[in-house]
Amino acid sequence: MMDSKRFFDSLTKSTPPKGLSAPLTTLWYDAKGHWDLAHDIAQDIPGKEGALLHAYLHRKEGDEWNAGYWYRSAGAKMPDKTLDEEWSELLKIFLK
Repeated sequence: MMDSKRFFDSLTKSTPPKGLSAPLTTLWYDAKGHWDLAHDIAQDIPGKEGALLHAYLHRKEGDEWNAGYWYRSAGAKMPDKTLDEEWSELLKIFLK
């Protein structure tokens, strides 16, 4: 089972751990600086999970309009926290 320590330890590797969920894989690639790959994965995640990740990634990209659309799709408001804080919050959500 993946926990935050194992997740952070995996970031020293060149590929994500086998069996990692799509949301966690999205965050893994984002943490490694591969925004485009993270975005490609997030696009294929259905429902609220995909919308939250998509929103975060567009916010990170600086596309506030597109991020706003995805936050609304997820039933959420654009957060007033830092991107790092939002990433950490998403990690907690998807590790559960």
